[in-house]
Amino acid sequence: MDSGGAESQCKRSAGGNSFRLRSPSLNSVRLRRIFDIFDKNNDSVITVEELGQALALLGLQTDPAQLDSMVKTYIQPGNSGLRFEDFESLHRSLDDAFFGLADEPAQVDDKQEEYDLTEAFKVFDEDGDGYISAKELQVVLEKLGLQEGQELDRVEMMISSVDKNHDGRVDFFEFKDMMRAVIVPASS
Repeated sequence: MDSGGAESQCKRSAGGNSFRLRSPSLNSVRLRRIFDIFDKNNDSVITVEELGQALALLGLQTDPAQLDSMVKTYIQPGNSGLRFEDFESLHRSLDDAFFGLADEPAQVDDKQEEYDLTEAFKVFDEDGDGYISAKELQVVLEKLGLQEGQELDRVEMMISSVDKNHDGRVDFFEFKDMMRAVIVPASS
């Protein structure tokens, strides 16, 4: 496996380090959500097949044999796939390979958290108008293969649950409040 080529490709496609959120608590929540998305049958295990399907949905074509070879080293004996703890180990390993080792916990200042939240907001705000509409949220949920993305009523309920000014869409401040309410601060 040519890890050098894959590494440079990842850095180019991910925009350098901006791909990695530097807030440990944001990373933890994001990683759990990703695990749950990849775990299609909700058995708390991600098989190589589920991982391959999820990567394909994201437009990342992988060689099944290479993926199997890489992932097998993280699957515990007797398991059919990656448990969340195994998935975290795989993620840490890839993170270290692509972005360098982080021996000490990252100190995240307010500016960095603001930047990370802005980048996350941009993923949902597809038209760049500064708001997340129900349709934009639905498109992202559909791309991720989530059931909620198929029902506009459910998406509208999700929007209204954080829409403090009741304008039918989520602005950046409402998004920040929602994210801060969901994220448990990292313990020191």
